[in-house]
Amino acid sequence: MRFFFGLAYFLVGVLGGVTLVQSQAASWYRIQEMFQFGAFHMYGMIMSAIVVAMIGVWLLRGKRSLEGPEIKINDKARTWTRYIVGGTIFGLGWALAGACPGPTLALIGAGWPAYLILFAGMILGTWVYGLLREVLPH
Repeated sequence: MRFFFGLAYFLVGVLGGVTLVQSQAASWYRIQEMFQFGAFHMYGMIMSAIVVAMIGVWLLRGKRSLEGPEIKINDKARTWTRYIVGGTIFGLGWALAGACPGPTLALIGAGWPAYLILFAGMILGTWVYGLLREVLPH
């Protein structure tokens, strides 16, 4: 059974990667255009994703997972500092790299090997966060 779920996740990931590339959500030019407020394309896609996620979370609340336990979605802490600092770091990295972490593997798969550097940076950043997690404010 796990094999089929793994295969399903893999295929959904491939479909998602193809969608990101074909919709130009992974395009460096579209991302730069967004950060320069030159077009609505990326903002429309982001807002659509937020609406779909909100509906998905609303539909999942109180339901049971395939394994039986109830799905619980806890509210996040309402502290502004972590969102401002984290969002600024994320946005600067996004603007400098020209890619959000989401489509990085899709970009590598689409034949852009320079994004291997970005992927290595993402892995390094995750590792550093793991080391510093206990001393960082959450």
